[in-house]
Amino acid sequence: MLVIVGSLVVIFAVVGGYAIPGGHLAVLFQPFELMIILGAAVGAFITGNTKTILSGAGKSFGRMLKGPRHKRDSYVELLSLLYQVFKLARSKGNLALEKHVEAPEDSELFTQYPQIMSDHHAMMFLCDYLRLLTMGSDNPHELEALMDEDLDSHHAEETAVSGALTNMADAMPALGIVAAVLGVIHTMGSITEPPEILGELIGAALVGTFAGILISYGFVGPLAHALGNIIEADGRFYRCIKSGILAHVAGHPPAIAVEFARKTLSTDVRPSFYELEEAFENLSPAAA
Repeated sequence: MLVIVGSLVVIFAVVGGYAIPGGHLAVLFQPFELMIILGAAVGAFITGNTKTILSGAGKSFGRMLKGPRHKRDSYVELLSLLYQVFKLARSKGNLALEKHVEAPEDSELFTQYPQIMSDHHAMMFLCDYLRLLTMGSDNPHELEALMDEDLDSHHAEETAVSGALTNMADAMPALGIVAAVLGVIHTMGSITEPPEILGELIGAALVGTFAGILISYGFVGPLAHALGNIIEADGRFYRCIKSGILAHVAGHPPAIAVEFARKTLSTDVRPSFYELEEAFENLSPAAA
């Protein structure tokens, strides 16, 4: 929603600032200039990126409209799930987690948390490392190194799309100059025309430079930055899981391990200690 609001503000500010003093809006409508800029940008984007990035770019627009996947209530669910997992492992051993991580969709423990279950990648990340615990991997340093490698790889895949959009934004002003130069070439072919016609042709050519800069810094660049912020926010979910598991492996009690995980969160999504305490009190005894 913020993406739409911001884009509308850009449009109204630029168009209004031009039209209110008496500028003619019809002059700005130059479809062939836009075809050169946008067509060349899309073509270069296709040339310079893999199928995976191209597919991810298409999906990213919906992601930018929705914002970060996980809000405050998601983190309450996650921390409650981690608390139950660690409590079960501490009382019955890590091997007791095996039936839950092998079939989480059938687990009485995991199915209590629909928001977590709906995030396939986060569930895979959590179950993969809990599975390692059931297999006897309990060295916190080795687990941390493996998790860091996993998260770095995931982050690189995620940021590849925002990086590609940033590169497109950087190219837009130059493509605007290309459109402007082509407009000047077209104008030179009509150099014998009256001044009023030449004025229209020169104005149309200059719109190319204007459009390239505006699209770059007013739309594509901010969209790439917004996507990067969303990726960073969603990445906290994985770091929260990582910190909790490592604290559990280090031998901390469930409540302390969850506190380690809670402290990794930013203030806008971090539940308070007392919110979690109340959530823990309302957990289902059967799964606790």
